[in-house]
Amino acid sequence: MSQPTITAADLQAQIPRIFAPWIVALDLQVLRAAPGEVDLSMPVHAALVHVGGVMCGQAAMAAADTAMVLAMMAQLGEFRPMTTVQLNTSFLRPVGGPRCEVRARVLRSGKSLAFGQIDIFGEDGRLAVQATTTYALL
Repeated sequence: MSQPTITAADLQAQIPRIFAPWIVALDLQVLRAAPGEVDLSMPVHAALVHVGGVMCGQAAMAAADTAMVLAMMAQLGEFRPMTTVQLNTSFLRPVGGPRCEVRARVLRSGKSLAFGQIDIFGEDGRLAVQATTTYALL
């Protein structure tokens, strides 16, 4: 039996229901959803910029972690309780500009663990942050 398809609009509607208010305040917009994949847009608000004038790493990691939960929902066809076991993030270049794009995809999903990759691109379209993650399905 196949899983129900979750649309970008479905995922967008779930963000305030599932995530903490400070994650909702990131103002992530779901641009595209496919089984095990999501593309998001995130404004680089002044509150996310550190003294160097670029988005802080903590905001990038929160966006990456959130994107993977949404990609998992797109994979599973619904929200299931899960927790991050590992999030390894490499910062390749600064994220500046008014927006960035976050792409997450599930690499492998089993009964109890799932593995994913998240790429964050700056306004110029260049890869700025790359993360890999492991989730435990509860």
